[in-house]
Amino acid sequence: MTIFHYDLDKIVEGTHPLKKVAKLISFKSMMYRIKDVETSLGRTGYGLEVGLKCLFLQFFYDMSDRQAEERIRYNMAMRWFLGFEIDDQTPDHSFFGRTRKTLGTSRIHKLLQVINKKAKKKGIMKELFVFADASAIKAKETTWSQRDKALAQGEEKLNNDNIDKHSSDKDARFGCKGKNKFWYGYKRNSSVDMCSGLVDKTAVTPANIPDEQAFARICPKNSIVFADKAYCLKPAQIAMKINGCVSAAILKKNMLGKNKDQDRWRAQLRAPYENIFSKVNHKTRYRGLAKVQMQAVLEALVFNVNRLIKLNSPPLFVGA
Repeated sequence: MTIFHYDLDKIVEGTHPLKKVAKLISFKSMMYRIKDVETSLGRTGYGLEVGLKCLFLQFFYDMSDRQAEERIRYNMAMRWFLGFEIDDQTPDHSFFGRTRKTLGTSRIHKLLQVINKKAKKKGIMKELFVFADASAIKAKETTWSQRDKALAQGEEKLNNDNIDKHSSDKDARFGCKGKNKFWYGYKRNSSVDMCSGLVDKTAVTPANIPDEQAFARICPKNSIVFADKAYCLKPAQIAMKINGCVSAAILKKNMLGKNKDQDRWRAQLRAPYENIFSKVNHKTRYRGLAKVQMQAVLEALVFNVNRLIKLNSPPLFVGA
């Protein structure tokens, strides 16, 4: 009987996106940044590195847990990326949940910081000019049944004062941007390095938290911050001052020192970076602030890797 050996490294073309990812970043090197967590997951002991790679694939290709289970099982490039041979057993959907629970939001955020730190060291991210903005993340559930439940229990209406009593997502809130844009869920606050287009920091808040109040969580250091009118308000300005930043926020019409030509120029500089938010998921995958924060960080991590590939970045972890 003839036994065939399949070399997945040769089967997967060198131009495949996952080959480019593997060349750019080293998941093995990133593991050293989270030494405090157990390294074996699941009955078959796949290991934390495999778990992290699985989460990366899930967000890289925008898959649910069950979709990721199926695609990894049958996709040769994904098997190669994870280090599986063609006949190895691959993780089931429950493995993704265990990995997220084991890693936690703070460790995932640490891995995003590792990639950004490497990009800064190589001069790709400069943090001289930074774009700041916020965008909506809508909760999957509708609030019609919650409204009916609230009215039945004697509430006059359903609002941010009582929604946590009636919703399965206790952290989600109603948000508003402008006069006509309303949503139920969360808000993604992000700062973007304008030299590279990479997301530097991202933080999730309930949708009712104003942009200027959330800005302290994403404020860079010693940068010029380009932002919309919300960031000319006192909370954001204080955060900039504490972190040694210069404000290039657009001023409101009634503010002293308003210069329409200058603000028009600032708006033109900001415009290209607003498209970044169109490329991320605007719906929650999970319930609860901590889990939605993890979603936002993983999306930022994957976005940055894709962006670095487009920039023809050299490998980040050479000599790591």
